[in-house]
Formats: sequence, structure tokens, C-alpha cells
Amino acid sequence: MKKKEIMNLQLFAVPENITTTTDLEPAISVDFTTRLSTNITELQNLLGIVDLDPMSAGTIIKIYKMTQVNTPAQVGEGEEISLTKIKQELARQVELTLKKFRKQTTAEAIQRSGRELAINKTDEKLLSGIQKEIKKTFYDLLGTGTGAASGVGLQAALSSAWGAVKKFYEDEDATPIFFVSSDDVAAYLGNAQVTMQTAFGMSYIQDFLGLGTLVVAPSLPAGKLIATAKENLRGAYVPAGSGDLATSFGLTADATGLIGMTHATTTGNASIETLMFSGVIFYPEFMDGVIVSTIKDAEVLDELTVTSAAGTASGDTKITVVPALTSGNSYKYKVAANPTLPAYNATCTTGYSAWDGTADITAATGQKIVIVEVDVANKAKKAGMTTVTAKA
Repeated sequence: MKKKEIMNLQLFAVPENITTTTDLEPAISVDFTTRLSTNITELQNLLGIVDLDPMSAGTIIKIYKMTQVNTPAQVGEGEEISLTKIKQELARQVELTLKKFRKQTTAEAIQRSGRELAINKTDEKLLSGIQKEIKKTFYDLLGTGTGAASGVGLQAALSSAWGAVKKFYEDEDATPIFFVSSDDVAAYLGNAQVTMQTAFGMSYIQDFLGLGTLVVAPSLPAGKLIATAKENLRGAYVPAGSGDLATSFGLTADATGLIGMTHATTTGNASIETLMFSGVIFYPEFMDGVIVSTIKDAEVLDELTVTSAAGTASGDTKITVVPALTSGNSYKYKVAANPTLPAYNATCTTGYSAWDGTADITAATGQKIVIVEVDVANKAKKAGMTTVTAKA
């Protein structure tokens, strides 16, 4: 074979759709790390966290709760003022860990679907999973808050939690933020018009009901919401764009250094590997500054079955009520042409008369009688109504 022919054989054509390492690094890695870092910055801004603290992997983050042990009595003029003791206790500690993620895309997948779908789109899915993990860790920490509140319905539970946050930070300019299950928000929004925004894949409403920022959290269970002050939230991360880790693995990161990423060609099995490192965590500084509020269902009036029969004397009726009277409660009644049942916990005094549960009641046949079981504060707990049958 001639020398010229040998040289021509060496100038072979590059196969179509093949992806080289230089195609992937660093442009794609920079794009994806910048995208996720931007999303994390959005979340950071939403939570009101000014700076994320760089820390080494393995750092133990300590979360405290603070209590006032005693309340000394006031003293007279010139007398020694007693000390007020404030106790700070460790409520929880969390280890800042470096999390590793790896994905592999085969040559066949790139050939079949093209680089955009086979590598880039699946990288986006990997980033989405990292975001979800950051949010889950954050919500898990918030869910262990030691403050408590409750209210009937979302609005009342929010108001109660807002009050608890304001009370905890009574001497500070606190900015409340709420985290609510999407189920509870959906039930409320069925009768309300609001404008939502999005950050880090989370929907939120600014100045909800005038109380503060409300973040919609699908992973939270229905029936509970979490509230705290933005000033109580902190963030930390393991720098991924510098140091031995970045140098050893050739990681690419944006200016923030929150996420490190690299792509590499694996010739042994003809694939492209995506390797990512993340060590970002958001957490509350004080657990007792996190309020877990229970959303209670509206309580309803229990039903009494009321029957009327002719009484002993003319014009009287004999009333029977089922179920029997609850211990500690008593009966009230009202007779009218078209009375209505009271609401649950309504005060039954005006227009009502006391009844011992056995005595005949004077009422005209055809009128309606309402029997209400009330507690010691005359609050309605059970009620029923029937048409009067009186003795002629």
C-alpha cells in the first residue's frame, strides 16, 4: 500500500452525533450549575436569608430553643434587683453533608435521541431531584418546631400562628412567613382570588391576608401549617467550586460555588457521565421560634331528636329528647312559629327559657319548639326541633 493511501485512511470522518468531552465541559456544566444556583438564590431571597454560610462537610449545625426559667418579683427603691435567668438548650443538631449524584447516558441513547434530550433534559431531571431534596430537608426541620397554635379553618390557624410568632419575637421586628399544604391552600382558594409567584419550584403569595408571605408546600400534610420569622432562618453550604474537591474531580461551578458539576466521557462502556456535588441546607436557628399550627375543622352542632306529645294539663306538651343530657350540661328551649336552630357555641340566653328535661312545657299545638343542650356558659352544643302537640 502506498504511503499516500495510508495517510488517507487515517483521515477518517467523525461519526454523526458523537459527543466529545470538550463539547460538554465546561459550557453545559456552567449552564446547569448557574441555573440551580440561581434557583437556590431565589429561595434564599424568599426566605429572607441575606447570606449562606460556607462550612466544611461534616460540620454539626446546632439548633437551640431558649426559655426564661424564672420571673422575679419587682423590688422597691434601692433594693437589689433579682436576676432573670434565660436558659438556652440544644433542641436538635444536623450534620452538613456533601451529597453526591451521578447519572450515565449511553452512546446509544445519544445516537437515538440526540444530545439535547439524552443528556441535557435528563440533567434537568437530576437538578429537579436535588431541589426536591433540599426542600424536603428544610421542611423536615421546620416540622420539628416546638411552638404550637391552632384555629378553626386556614385563616384562623394562620392568624393564631401569626400571633404566636409575634409573641415570640415581641421585642424584634419579625417578618412572618408561613408554609402551608397545597391541599389546605386549594380548599381556601376555591372561594378567594390571589396572585401567586414562583421561586425554587415553590409557589408563594406575598402579604397573604396581610399576615406575611405564604409558601405553598405540597409535601406538608394537610391540616397543619408551619410559621416562623424570616429572621429565624439560616442557610449553609459546602463550597463546591474551590478546594481539593473541585480540583480532584474537575468540578465546574458558578460564582456562588453552591453546586459543583462535571461531565466525562467513559470509553469503557461508551457513555457520558454526569457527576454533581451539593451541600446546601436551610434551617431554623431556634426551634421554639417555629410554630406548628393545627387547622381544625369547623365544629358543628350535634343533633337532638325531639318529640312532642300531649301533656298532663290543657295547653301543655310533653317533650322527649334523645340522646340523654350530657353530664354538666343543661337544656334551654324556645317556642315560636318559625324558629331556627342556633349555631354551634352560640350563647343561648335571650329568647330562651331553662328546662329541667322532664317538666311539661306550655305551648300551642302547631307551633315549633327548639330544644338546645348548652354547657355551663350557655353555649349551644346540641339542638333539635319539632312541631308541638299540646293537650286540648
